[in-house]
Amino acid sequence: MKIKFIGAAREVTGSKHLITTDSGKKILLDCGMFQGKGLETDGMNRNLMFDPAEVDHVILTHAHIDHSGLIPYIYSLGFRGSVICTSATRDLCAIMLADSGHIQEGDVKWFNKRRVQKGLNPVKPIYTELDARACMELFIGVAYDRKFQIDGNIKVKFTNTGHMLGSGTATLEITENGKTTRIAYTGDIGRPESRILKSPQPFPQCDYLITEATYGNRLHPHLQEAEEELLRVIRETCVERGGKVIIPSFAIGRTQEVVYALNKFFNEGLLPKVNIYVDSPLAVNATDIFRLHTDILNADVAQVMLTDPDPFGFNSLFYIKSPDESKKLNSNNRPCVIISASGMMEAGRIKHHLANNIENPNNTILAVGYCSPRTLGARILEGADEVSIFGVRHPVKAKVERIEAFSGHGDYSEMADFVSCQDTSQVKKVFLVHGDYEAQSAYKNTLEQRGFRNIEIPAAGEERNL
Repeated sequence: MKIKFIGAAREVTGSKHLITTDSGKKILLDCGMFQGKGLETDGMNRNLMFDPAEVDHVILTHAHIDHSGLIPYIYSLGFRGSVICTSATRDLCAIMLADSGHIQEGDVKWFNKRRVQKGLNPVKPIYTELDARACMELFIGVAYDRKFQIDGNIKVKFTNTGHMLGSGTATLEITENGKTTRIAYTGDIGRPESRILKSPQPFPQCDYLITEATYGNRLHPHLQEAEEELLRVIRETCVERGGKVIIPSFAIGRTQEVVYALNKFFNEGLLPKVNIYVDSPLAVNATDIFRLHTDILNADVAQVMLTDPDPFGFNSLFYIKSPDESKKLNSNNRPCVIISASGMMEAGRIKHHLANNIENPNNTILAVGYCSPRTLGARILEGADEVSIFGVRHPVKAKVERIEAFSGHGDYSEMADFVSCQDTSQVKKVFLVHGDYEAQSAYKNTLEQRGFRNIEIPAAGEERNL
């Protein structure tokens, strides 16, 4: 048996790792889209390094596009195996993948107008909204902590990682020639304390561990500090300066956490009297899915719901769906908070809000999640004096702030605590993925201090025998 590391190898997007058994079965761990590399991204996404028609199963750890986003693409190229994930992940993928296809069609339509003007041939989107809806027929939803028999020789079990709704460590048991090999793939690891999700849970003992290292060299502040910072930014921007707070936020997970914190402030009478707008159709639909899966939300949310039946809604909160409603926000000069996708500021309605607000020094751009290098979000956070949005140069005059404690990724101490549920003497090898090389190298040292040995940091395209 061997494994090939295709994406999220010494970088943080495009998670894909292909297991090939001795009998020829091909199991793909995640099927994520590369993001945030400009024109280079398109070619990276189209170059799969495997034949989709030969893949038997995709084991999907969670619904974020950098882990699930190429499933419609491989479907369009002949993949007809199964996609096995938790039930909440399946529900989220149904809206997220369709949204991804819709965005690609819109982006390509705009891009092709410019190509035609230059006498160049038009290009096609990687996949369409129709492809995304069609591939959902392959999804199989599995409950947490239930061992699922894929076939006579392969079993999988998902245990909660607390990273996003439905996220789970996938522990595979593969039996060949009378020998069973246990492979644990954590996907992304959440924080032990979350505003709305249950804490990450220990996962079964493995022989081989594949795990992330996004924040392998950083520590996060406490969650309470993040909430205090959020309230401070809103007060300083909206009350003292009369400006707007623009929050680029991932539609799934970060948006709901920010809204939940604002709901808490509202209930406690601490929230300034300004309107809060969630301007993302995907976030609106995803919030409805959160309401359907209250069984996997944490005890704090359950307690709040005893007196507040909707922890994701209050009187001054407005969910925006239509493009016309979104456009009206641009002419609204009153102080307000606008939460809009995407978190890395690379696509979606957030780019329009940035274009309309980034030149006003009374406003604040508040980042609440991770931004990959070379994304628009990263350039703004790094202090760029000027950025290009839709081909137009904009001076950055708005105040730029960041609250890292809202991140859905655990820091190096939290991740190390999570994987310490393993008996290190039984773990034959550890593979670090989903992180830049500097963070991975630092995290490797942390894990060695915890007793793990034989830790490797594979590069893209490298294979290892298991």
